[in-house]
Amino acid sequence: MKSVARRGLRLATGLALGACSAVAELLFVLLSGLSLLLVQAWPRARREVLRPVHGIARSLVEWERRRLAFYLHAESSSSYTSERALRYLASRWPLGLVGVICFFCVLVGAAYGALLFIGWFVWDVNSRSTVLVSGFGGLFLLFLSWQGMLAVAQTERRLARHFLGPSEQEELQRRIEQLAVSRAGVVEAVHDERRRIERDLHDGVQQRLVALGMLLGRAVRGQDPQRRDELLRQAHEASRLALDDLREVAWRVYPIALDEAGLAAALETVVERTAIPVTLDYEIPDEPSRPVATVAYFVVSEAVTNAVKHSKATGIRVGLREETGMLVVSIEDNGIGGADPAGGGLVGLKRRAAALDGTLEVDSPPGGPTLITAELPCA
Repeated sequence: MKSVARRGLRLATGLALGACSAVAELLFVLLSGLSLLLVQAWPRARREVLRPVHGIARSLVEWERRRLAFYLHAESSSSYTSERALRYLASRWPLGLVGVICFFCVLVGAAYGALLFIGWFVWDVNSRSTVLVSGFGGLFLLFLSWQGMLAVAQTERRLARHFLGPSEQEELQRRIEQLAVSRAGVVEAVHDERRRIERDLHDGVQQRLVALGMLLGRAVRGQDPQRRDELLRQAHEASRLALDDLREVAWRVYPIALDEAGLAAALETVVERTAIPVTLDYEIPDEPSRPVATVAYFVVSEAVTNAVKHSKATGIRVGLREETGMLVVSIEDNGIGGADPAGGGLVGLKRRAAALDGTLEVDSPPGGPTLITAELPCA
């Protein structure tokens, strides 16, 4: 509910700012059109007038691009021409005024809809039927004007894409570049994982097995039965530790619980194996696809491991939820902060997320807390 209200407030703010800029754009279009009309017969003067007109047009368009990106999540290309910028401004200002009309109607509808509650339960009114009709009429106006705001926002995105781009060829080129970068990242992540496995085997399991072999060799060569029994006991303990290390390496490579019981069970295993308290908020109604679940698991596992090792945290909160076709994974600890987003572990997680066209953001100011958020497409 909070996320819906937050998105609605952002949309309303974006349209309100768009209405303010529409007034400025209307004045600019009128003044620039009048200026060009006066010098239409003199090419040199026309070129002199066009220079500041194009400069102001590009400034206004850059403002619109930032507004659309921040409030309406609409990306547009920066490689537009000055002529296309002028056409965009001339076409957009009526849409901005329509947006503020819809916003005003939302406020009116909300006010009349509130009468349904205030007039019925708070005020002592004479005609409850009037309150009932006004209240439901206001709610109906609120619904229609809200749909109008959504339509204006969608039209804003399409208009910017039509006049400013990116074109289909630019979009394909950008997609090719993204795939090339993500493919290189996946290859590097695989190499990093292989190096980590080799290091774990060499520093852990291999050393245990060497110690086990030495203990067994001393037991075979020993002549004292009591000493031989002690060496065999130590060898048995070393074999148990080597088996634990081998299980740890296998669990870090890929948890069998992810295939057998699903993502929730695998994350509960992470919670149980962590030395500090971890709170898991799992709000996913359906099991995600195996690639998405795998990346989500490793994001949580690596982030929790890093928090335990480096953050000096006393508590970690892990959350998973779905938002508009995206699986949002968040890991927050109450540690000292200062995590380096360019560090090897976090870069590896970013590569995993990018391989699925996802993103991973790190917010870790000095003093904490550290918040890692991954968004993975799951639709």
